[in-house]
Amino acid sequence: MFASLTAEIDVDYSLLVRQAASLLEDERDQTANAAQFSAFIYQSLADLNWAGFYWVKPAKKANGEELLIGPFQGKVACARIAFGKGVCGAAAAERRAILVPDVHAFAGHIACDAASNSEIVIPVIKDGQLYGVLDIDSPTLNRFRPEDLQGLEALLALFVAATDFD
Repeated sequence: MFASLTAEIDVDYSLLVRQAASLLEDERDQTANAAQFSAFIYQSLADLNWAGFYWVKPAKKANGEELLIGPFQGKVACARIAFGKGVCGAAAAERRAILVPDVHAFAGHIACDAASNSEIVIPVIKDGQLYGVLDIDSPTLNRFRPEDLQGLEALLALFVAATDFD
């Protein structure tokens, strides 16, 4: 049913959008959709070692909010990330997508998986409210291109429209 890439980096995002729409059809639950979407991204894009969500939650040890791990595919990761810390925290605090060709050159990078070398993080925003971030990592430097950011933003927009958030 879904395209699966093993070595090909060029991606037909218009095809992936159609496939994701089919996958998310008739389900609106946040957890179910996030789990399915994470697996879909992980299986559909080549050369990834992590794909998943962090959700905005009340901070456990301080006032304010932080990111808490949600559904994902890949190795065990950091459970909580403070706003402004690492790529995920920066994307959440700044409410903007961040494409990082070399995570080791990103000031304040959090090495949840030492194998990760590049990363793309996109905020999950619906009706002006930040719900979390979509985080995608690769073991390859310079894995992600502007075309990937555009395609992943289109996929995430579909996910957001198809999902009721808690």
